[in-house]
Amino acid sequence: MGSIKEAKEMMEGAEAVHSRDRIIIRTSIIGILANVGLAAFKASVGLFSNSIAIVMDAVNNISDAGSSLITIVGTKLAGREPDKKHPFGYGRIEYLTAMIIAVIVLYAGLKSLEESVKAILHPETPEYSTVSLVIIAAGVLVKIVLGRYVKATGEKVNSHSLINSGQDAMMDSVISASTLAAALVYILTGISLEAWLGALISLVIIKAGIEMLKETLSQILGESVDPELASVIKNTVKSFPQVIGAYDLVLNNYGPDTFNGSVHIEVPDTCTANELDELIRSIQYKVYTEHKVVLTAVGVYSVNTKNDRAAEVERELRHKVMEIPNIRQMHGFYLSETNKTIRFDTVVSFNEKDREGLHRRLNELVETQYPGYTAQIVLDTDFSEQ
Repeated sequence: MGSIKEAKEMMEGAEAVHSRDRIIIRTSIIGILANVGLAAFKASVGLFSNSIAIVMDAVNNISDAGSSLITIVGTKLAGREPDKKHPFGYGRIEYLTAMIIAVIVLYAGLKSLEESVKAILHPETPEYSTVSLVIIAAGVLVKIVLGRYVKATGEKVNSHSLINSGQDAMMDSVISASTLAAALVYILTGISLEAWLGALISLVIIKAGIEMLKETLSQILGESVDPELASVIKNTVKSFPQVIGAYDLVLNNYGPDTFNGSVHIEVPDTCTANELDELIRSIQYKVYTEHKVVLTAVGVYSVNTKNDRAAEVERELRHKVMEIPNIRQMHGFYLSETNKTIRFDTVVSFNEKDREGLHRRLNELVETQYPGYTAQIVLDTDFSEQ
């Protein structure tokens, strides 16, 4: 029965992945069709009316269509099954896709700025018609609807490429609205703001491209674990009666919603190897089925159950250790009368500049306070503790 249940859950997980990919591809196709249509209309209007701002807006729509195409290709590549060369899969390709989209947006902004500066230095008189203004206004509405739809879908399926595309589309709606406003100003006053508006649009595009690029590069480098995800996983681990505490959760991201990691658990020192084996397997299974996170390793801290003095020593040490600046947590305490050792781990803040000095200070504290005992202290990195 267990194997049947596991197989069923694996099939459901695979189906969820395929469903996500289908949603991303369908949304991207909608984006391509909408942007190509808008680009064709805007380019015609811009060339006919001699408007650099509208032409640049059309170019931006073409870059958006290209971004959607890249999203489709990236989603297909990211969905490839793990193999010998890439045993954790290809999910990170989605981050590369988002980075390429950011670069495209940045390049489009720079080229737009170049053309706008040329137009400022060598101005030409624009000519508008009622048809051109109607097309621009329609483009604003289409971009607002498209941007909200794409961004909301991206947030729903956790696709950074779609989120970037949606944000870009929303920005485009503001840009198109500004172009429409400039056209109305020219019609009413005869003052042409085309080139200057084109430059302003370009700067907005460049800023957006830089922000997208920074965010995507941060994801590729590896960011800290989402506190909420870390909390729910630890609570799941601690839901087992034998587990006294869960610490040192490390999650490695291999694509959106794809995590492999490890955790340490505190258990009574009376647990047998067989009991630990069964417990660890149960923890790994439950964490995967509930959170789709693969725990490749579960480390063990033993907790004193036969030594009454150990609890008193732990309380004394915890009070002194937690008074030291930049120590966030103390766990994994164990006092061994046989080996005359006192061991525990501390979670150290990234604000600590002298970890070696801190380690020496902790060792001296323990061995001075409890002569005859050797300190075994590990300084953990603040991966998921908030």
